[in-house]
Amino acid sequence: MVQDTRSAAQAAAGLAPVRPTLKTIAFMTGLGITTVSRALKDAPDIGADTKERVRMVARQLGYQPNRAGVRLRTGKTNVIALVLSIDEEIMGFSSQMVFGISEVLSGTPYHIVVTPHSHSKDPMLPVRYILDTGSADGVIISRTEPNDPRIRLLSEHNMPFATHGRTDSEIIHPYHDFDNEAFAYGAVERLVKERKRRRIALLYPPSTLTYYLHTRNGFQAALHDFGAEEVQTKVNIDTPLSGIRDDLEALMRGPDAPDGIICSSSSAAIAVNAAIEAADKRLGTDVDLVSKQAVPILKWIRPEIITAFEDVRQAGRSLASAVIASIDGAPPEALQSVSQPMWPE
Repeated sequence: MVQDTRSAAQAAAGLAPVRPTLKTIAFMTGLGITTVSRALKDAPDIGADTKERVRMVARQLGYQPNRAGVRLRTGKTNVIALVLSIDEEIMGFSSQMVFGISEVLSGTPYHIVVTPHSHSKDPMLPVRYILDTGSADGVIISRTEPNDPRIRLLSEHNMPFATHGRTDSEIIHPYHDFDNEAFAYGAVERLVKERKRRRIALLYPPSTLTYYLHTRNGFQAALHDFGAEEVQTKVNIDTPLSGIRDDLEALMRGPDAPDGIICSSSSAAIAVNAAIEAADKRLGTDVDLVSKQAVPILKWIRPEIITAFEDVRQAGRSLASAVIASIDGAPPEALQSVSQPMWPE
């Protein structure tokens, strides 16, 4: 109620909401700032009634502890926040990213704090939290959209950041990306020229993400150049793995089954492989499968899978270096890189 009243008054006055502080809580409770601070820290010399009153007001105000105290003393938090999706991570993508970032940060004063989120939730929430709490000196985000609102928000707050993936934003910013257009083009080329496949299905990334456009462009260009046709699917790589398996099994059992499949995710490739087997088809004979992978595991599961290596650990190194350089004032256009898919010889 207190927070709602304050927010309404601020909105009526045309003012941006002010983040509540210990001083705000002290004013609302009639206590000293030191008492409020110790109550929130559950100090043994503060009475239970006082603690409860302080906590109730803090909850009503939406108070969040801030690293500003550290920043006031040192000027920095020495934290790089990695905002990372945690949905169905089974093939080492996230861990490789963290390893790469950690390798760079190990020689600096910075350390990494992973801020996990689900791609089914509002992607602005973790970024707003980091900004509201002042909990990092720099931010790394992934799953970028063509006009990603997180980029504008971070830029408006002068927060150094780098993105895993490009955008179409007019704001020039640091990024590292994988050439998904080259991956999709190369996958079709190998299926057609090496495996003589002509009917090819692609499990796209979600259409809201920038790399969907890159993947689609490479795929469509290769279909045209090599005389192949697309077989439509109803799922993408964000579909739950059981849904991918069921949809692809039905497709493989039908009259319009593809003879080549491309996956933009190694986790999805496992579900596709299961679907092929469930449909009583033979991988490498009835159909061929191409997938990206961040760790060399797919070949252990099925040697017949054609793989392209995406060096996610190197992406982590590049992103960490870009954020640190951005904190130090380097121009963003100098902090942009794109890696190429690595195909087996």
